Amino acid sequence: MRRLEVKGRLWLKGLHCFFSCAWIGAIMSMQVILFLKGNPISGGELYGFHASKKIIDDFIVIPSALGCLVSGLLLCWQTHWGFFKYRWIIVKLIVTVSAILFGTFCLGPWGNKLVAISKAQGLGALQNTEYLTCLHMNTTFGTIQAGVIIAMVFISTLKPWGRRGG
Repeated sequence: MRRLEVKGRLWLKGLHCFFSCAWIGAIMSMQVILFLKGNPISGGELYGFHASKKIIDDFIVIPSALGCLVSGLLLCWQTHWGFFKYRWIIVKLIVTVSAILFGTFCLGPWGNKLVAISKAQGLGALQNTEYLTCLHMNTTFGTIQAGVIIAMVFISTLKPWGRRGG
């Protein structure tokens, strides 16, 4: 199969950058909401914080993460970079898939529990151990995940670790 022409590669690279920016912007927005929730004065306010994070997750994070993965795979397939020629590409692929899986099976369910518990219990959720555990896990690992995804931008830019031998 023929590879993309220069203009096609540039469009695909632009699309990949767009999805990356959307993913990072959304996770940073979610983290800001989480850290600024402070001391809510009502159950509705507490629920609103978590519901807004869920909307950002469902409508921006998930599509942009999948867009990054698909556009990245297309870039590997349709350019000289390839899938396994360069260590930095292998690292990005592993980190992207891991971040998507971790978000799907850990961060997402914790976030969904925060929404459900705060909706059902209002401010009483602040005394619920399951809520507090999910909040702690979501805050800690959401921050780590945000840092890892931001690090991928630098990996893409610096392209460390060069070409694989052989």
